[in-house]
Amino acid sequence: MKKVAVTALVLALGLAACNNNAADNNAANETAVENNAETDVNAATNDATAVADNALNAADNAVNAAGNAVDNASDAVSNAATNQ
Repeated sequence: MKKVAVTALVLALGLAACNNNAADNNAANETAVENNAETDVNAATNDATAVADNALNAADNAVNAAGNAVDNASDAVSNAATNQ
């Protein structure tokens, strides 16, 4: 009788282990896809922000260089006028 009970228990556990967990697996897969998509979007956003920041810095440097050139030209004209 013990063998029958043990066999029945083993079979019951085996059946319980074979339950269909498709919903759980699908939810886990969907979560993984969403997390990966979010990571990709964040990386793209960070890359775009870095490119924009670099472009803005380059433009700022160009404006400063142009301002310095104007100042230098003004000084040169002032010096030329003073030396005449």
